[in-house]
Amino acid sequence: MIEIPRQKPKFRFAPSPNGPLHLGHALSAILNHDMAAKADGDFLLRIEDIDQTRCTPDFEAGIYADLSWLGLRWQEPVRRQSEHFPAYQQALQTLIARDLVYPAFLTRGEVKARVAAFEADGKPWPRDPDGTPLYPPDDRGRGDAERQRLLASGMKHAWRLDMERAMAAAGGPLHWQESGDGETGRIPADPSVWGDVVLSRSDAPSSYHLSVVVDDAVQGITHVVRGLDLFHATSIHRLLQTLLGLPEPLYHHHRLLLGSDGKKLSKSMGDTGIAEWRRQGLSAAELRRRIGL
Repeated sequence: MIEIPRQKPKFRFAPSPNGPLHLGHALSAILNHDMAAKADGDFLLRIEDIDQTRCTPDFEAGIYADLSWLGLRWQEPVRRQSEHFPAYQQALQTLIARDLVYPAFLTRGEVKARVAAFEADGKPWPRDPDGTPLYPPDDRGRGDAERQRLLASGMKHAWRLDMERAMAAAGGPLHWQESGDGETGRIPADPSVWGDVVLSRSDAPSSYHLSVVVDDAVQGITHVVRGLDLFHATSIHRLLQTLLGLPEPLYHHHRLLLGSDGKKLSKSMGDTGIAEWRRQGLSAAELRRRIGL
């Protein structure tokens, strides 16, 4: 009998260097690190720096300093998304070749105006689980000749997933295996609630959704451990994994840390960073206790 070696578990922490890490990041990083150790697996660090306007080397250096202070160690080399744009473009070209995406020409302002005009009559525009209005159907319905004319003109555009075509191409119901702090078990995926999600923009060669599934596959990630705020986004990721023939990881969406206002901690809201707690004299062990570990 041929003995097939078991794949070594791989976990990852994937922050964006667009601000200082806060306690919510500490929770996610420590959980990934400790779960990897318990499973006799590997802990990987990924720098998600696709947004070149907001991500900076100083914030990236801060990530390394914060995680080292927490006592975490990771495998080298660190994967930096900005070094792998061709891989994301290759995945996008695969979807273009299958006619599962389309060029979207409406600007944010045009979409906002369209939604406002529609809702002025008292009717709600459909929104995704994050509350963002779904993209209008204008570009999805354009003929090939008009699309080619607009592309040839150099008009700025994004590439969006044609959700209806993509769901049909997936060939049946989608699910993921969940072991987190909310629903558990085999969870049905419903990507359609997100509408025609963007996969690439003129100012960013890949979206979070596209790059994260490519990265997880390339790095051999077996366990995705992240916050509950990304629970519903897993539906999109399972769809893209299926369309691109990528493996399905196990998922664990953990509790979120909330601020005094009852909302999740956020870089944009200036919530106290790990480095600031360190400067105030908090030890790494005390920080673990503060976040309930």
